[in-house]
Amino acid sequence: MAASPTARPVPIVDTHVHVFTRALPLAPGRRHSPSGDFPPGDLFAVTAPFGVREIVLVQPSFLGTDNSYLIETLALAPERLRGIVVVDPAVADATLDAYARAGVVGIRLNLLGKDLSEVLGPDWTALLGRIAARGWQIEIQAEGRDFPRLLDAIVPLGAPVVVDHFGRPDPALGLDDPGVRRILAAAPGGRLFVKISGSYRCGGADASPYARALLDALGPARLLWGSDWPHTQFEAVRTYADGIRELHTWLTPEQQAAVADTSRRLFGFVR
Repeated sequence: MAASPTARPVPIVDTHVHVFTRALPLAPGRRHSPSGDFPPGDLFAVTAPFGVREIVLVQPSFLGTDNSYLIETLALAPERLRGIVVVDPAVADATLDAYARAGVVGIRLNLLGKDLSEVLGPDWTALLGRIAARGWQIEIQAEGRDFPRLLDAIVPLGAPVVVDHFGRPDPALGLDDPGVRRILAAAPGGRLFVKISGSYRCGGADASPYARALLDALGPARLLWGSDWPHTQFEAVRTYADGIRELHTWLTPEQQAAVADTSRRLFGFVR
């Protein structure tokens, strides 16, 4: 049975939030532009009532590879915050070193609408090898149909791989989506993790069947929870409490504890 959204059976780690303002320089060719300002103070205020202590900042797509605002935010609470950045293949090792000192633990590949041949080409493969050598994670946002090809290429590189937003399955296919099938086939205990986040990015479909299937196939120790705050493009219809309700609906307190433990280890909150 779902718990109250203000209940706190276990501490919560939110592994997927964004911070930004409209004054920041926006990336050319972006899919959309921010509709409001969501600075760190707002993040801390919205998470506080729910006992969320550790939080992972994910670079939003519309800011491109300018990670400066994320890095500045990490400095506000280094014991509570970690970061996932967006980079290009030519990024210098010195830049990655500086990011690591700031609290960055991985990179994000946002591949919506992108040609996969580029990210699977030699330049990106070399970068992903460098990321794996650092022990960082590779986080992927892509359409469900693209995950079989992506995971077959990236998982063998050895880095932890994090799938965003349930793998964004096609709602017309549901659990028969090829990406879902590939994710569910991942061997338990491996290096593939899935964020049960952004349920509203699954084409409007109820995400509960995906959550149950992932739990059954992978177990809670391979799942991560994220609010996806501030719910870009869904700000008017989504609240932080909605995400907390989903967490309590999908997972028992014991499962939530396992998810939180995984999150602390994967994102470097536990040294």
